[in-house]
Amino acid sequence: IDECRYGYCQQLCANVPGSYSCTCNPGFLLNSDGRSCQDMDECSVSEFLCQHQCVNEPGSYYCSCPNGYVLLDDSRTCQDVDECDTRNNTCTAQQTCLNIPGTYKCLDPMRCEEPYVQINDNRCMCQVENPTCRDQPFTIVHRHMDILSNSRVPSDIFQMQATSRYPGVYYIFQIKSGNEGREFYMRVREE
Repeated sequence: IDECRYGYCQQLCANVPGSYSCTCNPGFLLNSDGRSCQDMDECSVSEFLCQHQCVNEPGSYYCSCPNGYVLLDDSRTCQDVDECDTRNNTCTAQQTCLNIPGTYKCLDPMRCEEPYVQINDNRCMCQVENPTCRDQPFTIVHRHMDILSNSRVPSDIFQMQATSRYPGVYYIFQIKSGNEGREFYMRVREE
């Protein structure tokens, strides 16, 4: 007798000599009654299925990414959208677009503070003729850098070099702000 034609199984039925056997579609588990199936929550099985968020659905799951990221072809990894590169931003022609994880910032043009004068888009210079410049750095260079989260650590990300205008002058380099977590440090380059 083919018991499967009587609908004893909720999903899949296999007729075997003298009986039948119920099984479930992929993504479902057979209940203890041996006939009905329940959804398997793949997201609760492993926290490593998706880089950001796992969303369970009947018989399957999918991965989602936060705003400002796209899901890659592997269907589990999220990649930052570079709004500056794709021109999907609201920065004006005078502003500089700076990509940051998940979004971007529009940076206003650099302005030099007294006693400095602007030399180009990112450099301020203290004029030799100005007496207040004697105890100030000769130039200040502003740079904006994208620091990628998948960079190797430790890694050199910036190099500074001093040249002396006055005999007997010495220079002190220091990180003035933005290093509260002590993620960055300075070292003397060996030559």
